[in-house]
Amino acid sequence: MIEEIEISSLDLQFESYRLKDKAAERALLTSILEKGVREPLQGANTQDRKILLNGFKRYRCAKKLGISIVPYLCLAEDQANGIMELLRLSSKKSLNIMEEAKLIDELKNVHQMSTADIAIYVVKSKAWVSVRTGIIQEMSQNIIKKVFSGQFPVYAYMYILRPFIRINGHNRKEVDDFVDLVSGKDLSIRDIKLLAHEYFNGSDEFRREVKKMNISWALKSMRDTYEKSCECAPFEQSMIKDLELAQKYIRRVTCKINDTRYKSNTFFVQANLLSSNILSQLETFNQALKRFYDKTSKA
Repeated sequence: MIEEIEISSLDLQFESYRLKDKAAERALLTSILEKGVREPLQGANTQDRKILLNGFKRYRCAKKLGISIVPYLCLAEDQANGIMELLRLSSKKSLNIMEEAKLIDELKNVHQMSTADIAIYVVKSKAWVSVRTGIIQEMSQNIIKKVFSGQFPVYAYMYILRPFIRINGHNRKEVDDFVDLVSGKDLSIRDIKLLAHEYFNGSDEFRREVKKMNISWALKSMRDTYEKSCECAPFEQSMIKDLELAQKYIRRVTCKINDTRYKSNTFFVQANLLSSNILSQLETFNQALKRFYDKTSKA
């Protein structure tokens, strides 16, 4: 049952287990400013505490806006069952795979639960649990901190750095150093990929420059090299630019779409027509992109 509680009564011990996203939080702040906290925060109740498990963005936005009373839903009467209920509902509540991994690590190491027990309680396969256990075991505490604080993009770790590390076997110190150097610089995913490839496979001179925090020089040097190379034909370079633009505007629209300031009928009519056209093309685009991804993955 949803209840109204004092926001100050919530225990935030699991705040570091959830990824931070500044852009999403800014959009949420605008929504809460106009409509209040509409979706209940979720947690686990113990004898003397309400432990927040889901809704940390809503919590921070409410605190910034001076909102002292928030809706709250108790998932369970203890931490372990609260975490498992949240994981069980993750397909609906969209926990990131990294967040799932961190919570499963808590169940295994703090609550001493086995892979089989977790799988049964969250209604997932043992393989599902094991994959997430492996992700956290591979990460150093330094990288976990950088990723969960939003300083290093989770996508860059999962799909660039992690596969690269597993294939090439670089030691943890090298990887930690690289993450420290590029964290918090607002670099694009493509720039991080270029830097990682050259940092781990390139010259000592390049690594020295990056370690001096001369990242702008390093990126310019790589771009100049790629522009002068003949590896990509003009039509291939054009495709790369189109993909970069698609990535940029997908993120941009996703962040702006929840803005509550849209009011005029003229805007809604035009936006509805454009949205309808985009939706009609999404399935074709999604299938084409998957085929293209599979094809390029072979390289």
